[in-house]
Amino acid sequence: MHPNDFIQKLPYDMLVAAIRTAEQTTSGRIHVLISHRAVADPVVAARTEFVRRGLARSPERNGVLIFVTPRTRKFAVIGDTGIHAKCGGTFWDELAQAMTGHFRQGDFSAGLTHGVGKAGELLAEHFPRPCTGLDDPKT
Repeated sequence: MHPNDFIQKLPYDMLVAAIRTAEQTTSGRIHVLISHRAVADPVVAARTEFVRRGLARSPERNGVLIFVTPRTRKFAVIGDTGIHAKCGGTFWDELAQAMTGHFRQGDFSAGLTHGVGKAGELLAEHFPRPCTGLDDPKT
């Protein structure tokens, strides 16, 4: 699939809203990257992009990247060392399987928003957003 065709099928606003919602409850960061390149190994490419985009520089090492390559019909979901230490490989495998189910049905939006939502839940559980006085409406 051509990347532009893939991107046109995505409701951009819905995906941005899903990321915002997920990040409201955590100190972690979630990025979604749709690559225009054909890559043989999406995990290797995702790790390169993870570092290039600065996700590996957070103090808690709790960034997540969902990397999709429509040209080769592959994707990878990777988490930094801090979040991976909390959940292990099983979480990522199950998340990838669920996303694959949506992708096989042609529902890319549901696959990506599912991935973002589940990553957000995991991040919120292990890396909750620090409470500032600004979060409390009484202050």
